Amino acid sequence: MNDAPPNLRKTLRSQRRVRYLKLIAVFKIVQGLLLCTIGLSLLVLHSRTRWLDGISDWVDGELMVAHSRSVLYLLNRLQDVVSGGLLQVTGWVALFFAALLCTEGMGVYLQKRWAELLMVVATAAFIPFEVRHAWFHPGAVVIIILALNCFIVWFVYRVLRREHDEGYLPPPTEKEKAVVQAR
Repeated sequence: MNDAPPNLRKTLRSQRRVRYLKLIAVFKIVQGLLLCTIGLSLLVLHSRTRWLDGISDWVDGELMVAHSRSVLYLLNRLQDVVSGGLLQVTGWVALFFAALLCTEGMGVYLQKRWAELLMVVATAAFIPFEVRHAWFHPGAVVIIILALNCFIVWFVYRVLRREHDEGYLPPPTEKEKAVVQAR
């Protein structure tokens, strides 16, 4: 690649960046779909009082919670949260963030610059909350997600900065791809 002309090197670098950005986009889309299922399940569970009663009766019968004050206390607190509407609000917030993540992911997958900017800003805005969460609730999954989000912000920012310094390069056309493959 070093003996290739500068335009060819730019094209090859651009293709590698696009490949990594598409991987990041797929990761964001998967996160969004997972959050969407969680949000929908919270909304459906909230509206199904029979389901909640059935779950409560099953837990009471199987775990004999009447004999455990701590479990009974936790179940009563959960029932207060559900009846207070907090579960429904959480479901709507989850759906909002799912839409944001899917929008970011689809936009980056389609190589839209606005989506890359949105991804950097939105992901970077939540890193302090993720650090706080990792501090108070440490765990492997929390640390991995925090590290992935830090990497995503760093990488996409670097791509945006490089494109700005080099001048924005549109994706290569089919003819340019054929020339790169021929060499």
